[in-house]
Order: sequence, then C-alpha cells, then structure tokens
Amino acid sequence: MATTSDFKTGLVIELDGELYSILNYTHVKPGKGRAFLKTKMKKLKTGLTVDKSFRAGEKINKAFLEDKKVEYLYKADDFYYFLDQSTYEELVLTSDQIGDASRYLKENEVCTLLIYKGNVVSVQVPIFVELEVMKTDPGVRGDTVSGGVKPAILEAGVHIQVPLFVNEGDTVRVDTRTGEYVERV
Repeated sequence: MATTSDFKTGLVIELDGELYSILNYTHVKPGKGRAFLKTKMKKLKTGLTVDKSFRAGEKINKAFLEDKKVEYLYKADDFYYFLDQSTYEELVLTSDQIGDASRYLKENEVCTLLIYKGNVVSVQVPIFVELEVMKTDPGVRGDTVSGGVKPAILEAGVHIQVPLFVNEGDTVRVDTRTGEYVERV
C-alpha cells in the first residue's frame, strides 16, 4: 500500500484490477475543502490516457513490476519472438501484448518487458531508435534543414514526417515517445 504522497511520474498503480502508469500529476489546494491530486494516467493494457482525481493522503495499491531485458529476434504471423538476456530462453508474445511498441521493434534490438504477476503487461522500446527510410519523395536541390517536411515510411512500417533533405536509404533517429523525427544518422 502507498498513499498519494508517494505519486511520481512513471509510478505504476493498480485501480479496479487495471494497471496505470502516472504520466503527470498536480497537487491542488482549493480555497475551501480538502486538497487533492489531479493525475493523467496511461492504462498499460490499452495505452489509453485517463484523467483522475485523488484525495490527498488517499491509499492506493502500488503495482510491483518485474523488468526483464530481452532481445527482439523476429516476427512470424501475429507472434513476436524474443530472447531473454539472462536465461537465454525464447519468449513468444502476441501482437496484443506488444501494442504500439511493434512500430519500433527492430531485429536484435534490446528492449524491456514489464511483468506483473507473471504476465507481460508492457513492452518498452528504447527512447530513440534508428530506422532506415524505405520510401519518401526525392529531395530537391536547395533543400535546407530549416525547410519544410515530407512524409516518409521507415523500415518498421512507421509513417513520420522528415525534413526535405532526407532521402530513401538514409537512416534516421526517431523518438519513440512522440513518434517524431530527431535527426539523420
């Protein structure tokens, strides 16, 4: 058990049998009445964000998650195959368990599985991944860094906006939290 005074960004709590990760929170002290915390949380199972208020000092269930470092091997049908870095055991996850992380999985990439009560609840990919540009319109002479943007499809099937000077075959760094272009590598 924990209380709302233990809230911090990234804390995983259990509410009504579901796991939520706290994205941000604000302590509010109105002129009348008791103080409370306004939170924005992400449901780990579905990725949906939820706004919820808690009374100051309210008891909550803190979820204890196990982290497991795994290496992504390959995808076959709707199954993703991983290699546990500590036991060298092969793990098979479904596309439902992977969620949005599948957009950034690259063979031989190390990522983290979050496990709660023996079940995988989330796959965390690195914050920045490097992916090759598979398809984009050709750049035009005179394109600069401060110029416009154009759509591009990356090797994992991700659709993002890239600067005009990026061409097919280039490798770009992408922020997996926002899905935005960071730089050309």
